[in-house]
Amino acid sequence: MIDIKLQNLFEKSIKKCIKDGVFSIDSIPKLELATSKRPEHGDLATNIAMIIASRAKKKPIDIANAIVANLPEEKGLVKNVTVAAPGFINIVIDPALFLEQLREIYAAGEKYGVLDVGKGKKCQVEFVSANPTGPLHIGHGRGAVYGDVLGNIMKAAGYEVTKEYYVNDAGGQIRTLGRSIYLRFLETEGKKVAYPEECYQGDYIVDLARELSQTSRAKLFSLAEDDAIELCGEFAATKILGEIKRDLAETGVIHDLYFHENRLHTDAAIDRAIAELKNHGHIYEHEGALWFRSTAFGDDKDRVLKKSDGELTYFAADIAYHKNKFDRGFDRVIDIWGADHAGYVERMRAAVVAMGYQKESYGVVLIQLVNLMRAGEVVSMSTRSATYETLEDVRKYVGRDVCRYFFLMRSHNAQLDFDLELAKKETPENPVFYIQYAHARIASVFRKAKEAGVSTDLSKVDLAALDLPEEWQLARLVGDYPKVIQDCVATLEPHRLSFYLMELAKAFQGYYSRGRSDARYRIISNDPARTAAKLFLLKNCQIVLQNALKILGISAPEEMVREEDE
Repeated sequence: MIDIKLQNLFEKSIKKCIKDGVFSIDSIPKLELATSKRPEHGDLATNIAMIIASRAKKKPIDIANAIVANLPEEKGLVKNVTVAAPGFINIVIDPALFLEQLREIYAAGEKYGVLDVGKGKKCQVEFVSANPTGPLHIGHGRGAVYGDVLGNIMKAAGYEVTKEYYVNDAGGQIRTLGRSIYLRFLETEGKKVAYPEECYQGDYIVDLARELSQTSRAKLFSLAEDDAIELCGEFAATKILGEIKRDLAETGVIHDLYFHENRLHTDAAIDRAIAELKNHGHIYEHEGALWFRSTAFGDDKDRVLKKSDGELTYFAADIAYHKNKFDRGFDRVIDIWGADHAGYVERMRAAVVAMGYQKESYGVVLIQLVNLMRAGEVVSMSTRSATYETLEDVRKYVGRDVCRYFFLMRSHNAQLDFDLELAKKETPENPVFYIQYAHARIASVFRKAKEAGVSTDLSKVDLAALDLPEEWQLARLVGDYPKVIQDCVATLEPHRLSFYLMELAKAFQGYYSRGRSDARYRIISNDPARTAAKLFLLKNCQIVLQNALKILGISAPEEMVREEDE
């Protein structure tokens, strides 16, 4: 609301500047607003003068001064506007406007922050998609929570979201899994076997072999080795996928669809995808192999789809899978991959464009690595040697809420140090505890108000009673929530919501704590109007905390151990 009002205000000023001949531009740029990091710089800042200056070939400081000089007066919006070199415009908003937003938040309740940015467009978010060859490690966990929360944010922004897992249940990795199980099975039967290094080494392989021995011993001995290995692979992949689903569910991650790669092979989807590329002139043969001319679309080299021996590559299946996504009617497709897939991005984007889909409709997010820290030391992780910490181990140790928040404590573009010692602390040092404690404190205030016979009917509140700077700051922060959601969607960065929650919790905790030494900050007092106004402010803080925590998949407790008296 504030953004729209300011955009209209600045447009009026810029149009007057153009009319008066101060400068000349073809179109008025959109007003981009940033929250000021220092209070003395105001509430918001914009660089619109510098954008105009680059087009009008004028000095930014002169453009900024002209815009400010021509801003129309509008009561209840802007309190003060100043210019800072080289051409920033700093804006102080009238506190009454921040306070008035509280009524909108209160009326919207759990719907506050629900936007229409997506306009009902269909969006598919594919994430985790780990091979069903072993348990999920914490690297998978980071991608899982990121994808789950991004999907929640996209849904809140007005997209129709499908969360999807691509099951790689065809190809060499499943055969290696089957061979690993089969060899361990032979060992359980007293056979001496050479167990290759490339096979999977974890204890779970032995457990699966023993289970298969109990249920299918006779059948395995009746089969030829290749058939026995195939049976072992199918059994293990199905079993492991079931464990993966359970593990994800207990982390709060539920996929709408599990798409199996086998489906692409059984219904000739890969052949159809190659045929479509061929029809568009993007396929050629060389040395008996079938190649995709991906260099025509920005890739660094062309890619093989079918080898000279007729074997299809993994990339061929991936192209067919992405064709399937768009054929299902998705307007936007987002792949979430590990950082080790960085070299795969351009070839996949090339294939999407070559099939005739808009480049902007496809996006890839690369999740950087997680370093699990214990006692200051990095815990080494390796899937084949099984020297890793599983997602299940970490979640059980620190709890689901902490696990989810910690995965979103940093941008996905940066490596994450997951500190197990910090994650276990139930003190303000732990950001999850700190944020949840803010919510529990607000709930405690309302319980105490009820016990004291204070009315909690907030339908009619005099907002003028909120006259403290910290109260204006809290009102501004809760009013920022929809913009935070919008920014998360625009950048595909859910961690912005985590940062925002911490900022809001700090602002509330600071405001609340001052009540111990300053009566003006005490929530419940002998002044009914002031008490009602402060309770109204806290209720709006609680609404935003609840809504944001729900998107993050984290609980908003009503009570916690360290609750204190008001």
